[in-house]
Parts: sequence; C-alpha cells; structure tokens
Amino acid sequence: MSDVVTAGTEARGRRSLLRSVAVPAEHGGWGLTLEPALLGLLVAWSGAGACLALAALVGFVARTPLKLVLVDASRDRHLARTTLARRVVAVELLVLAALVAGAALLSHGPFWVPAVIAAPLVAVELWFDMRSRSRRLVPELAGAIGISSVVTMIVLADGGDTRLAWGLWLVLSARTVTSIPFVRDQIARLHQRAGPPRTTMVADLVAVLVAATAFGLDQALLAGAVAIVGVVVYQRLSARWPTPRAVVVGIRQMVLGLVVVAVTAVGVLAT
Repeated sequence: MSDVVTAGTEARGRRSLLRSVAVPAEHGGWGLTLEPALLGLLVAWSGAGACLALAALVGFVARTPLKLVLVDASRDRHLARTTLARRVVAVELLVLAALVAGAALLSHGPFWVPAVIAAPLVAVELWFDMRSRSRRLVPELAGAIGISSVVTMIVLADGGDTRLAWGLWLVLSARTVTSIPFVRDQIARLHQRAGPPRTTMVADLVAVLVAATAFGLDQALLAGAVAIVGVVVYQRLSARWPTPRAVVVGIRQMVLGLVVVAVTAVGVLAT
C-alpha cells in the first residue's frame, strides 16, 4: 500500500512540476495573445493566417519554460525544472517553426517585416524575464505590443492592404497602452499602494493618439478608434468605483478586449 501511495505522490509531483514549467501563470496574457490572432482571422481569414495565429499561441505558451531556462542560466544553477523546461521549450519551438514554415508556404504576400519590428520588443520582455522582473510596466507593455504584431502579419499573409494591416496593430497597441497601466493601478489599489494617477492619464492620452493615427492610416478603422476611446472612458469611470477583486478586473479586461476586436472587425468588414 505504501508503494502505491508513494507512486501516486511521485506522479502528482511530476504533473505539478510539468504544470509549473509548461502552463503560463499570466492569465491576462491569454487574452492579449488571442486578440490579435482573432482580429486578424476575422478581417483576413486564410490558411497562412491560421498558422500564424496558432504560432502566436504556441509562442506565448513557450515563454513560460523559456523564462525558467533563462532565469536558471542567469543564476548559474541547474534544477530538475531546468532540464524539463529545456525539453518542453525545445518541442514548442519546433512546433512554432513548423507553423511559421506552413504560413510561409501558404501566404499570398510577405509578412516578415512586422516580426522584425516586434523582435526588439520581445527581446526587452525576455531580458526582464531573465532577471525575474517581468511584472514591471515596461516588459508588460513591450510584450503585449510585440505580440499584437500578429494581426498585421495575418493580414499581410493574406495579401491584404498594407495600411489596414499596420493600422490594426496600432488599434490593438492603443488598447494595450491604456489597459495595462489601468489594470496595474487597480491591483495596486487592492493592496493599498496606489500611486498618483499620472501614469494612467498619460497612457490614456497616448492610446487615443495612437488610435487616431490608426484612423489616419485607414478610415475603415474608425470603429476601432472609437472603441479605444470607449475603453478609455469606461476605465476612467470605473476607476471611481470600488475596486473589484483581481479576477473580476481580469474578466472585465477580457470582455473589453473582445469588444474592441469585434467592433474593429465589424467596422473593417462593413466598409
């Protein structure tokens, strides 16, 4: 009986270790990754776009084991999780490469330029990851804006309009710029350590300007720009309400993100 119990405990331990290595803990990251993938496919569905959307999700998942590998390497240590993380990230990077290769074979136009531009942003995020400082504002913004480039890649891979493709990235970047500081402020309030509202006010102003720039690139993005203004107004109003639990903040942000995606897509498809 004791052998059975021991075996069960070891199995649970392995599953727990695998979960900690392979499953992202950032729940908000799922939404920020799904938004550009979903918006791109709604506006310009294609086989290449589907491959890129899946590649974005795989890349997001792969960040968790990669972060562990980088942290352990920077601290010159080798743990059981290090070996497992290396194996997991190796498999996920192979899948990622296969999906990108599939997108390249199926695409109707070049889609590499957004990836090249986003690469430094992703590198900034990984640099902070390696130093266990990924919860700071700069890496959160850099990572979210970087992954938003997927919407541009999906549209370009379908041979879509260049100005529309870049404008969609701006819309989602505006959503990121206003929402991440707001969420951070809400969480800080829950822990009674909220600072002055200067950061969120500046972020809101930048978000509106970025959304306006997107509309300037392509007038089909009017609905998306208006949706960003709506998000800013909603967040300014909700900041005056009692601060909800963190899970409620996350759910509200996921809904806001889906609304921005839906409104933007409808506006583009209706023009």
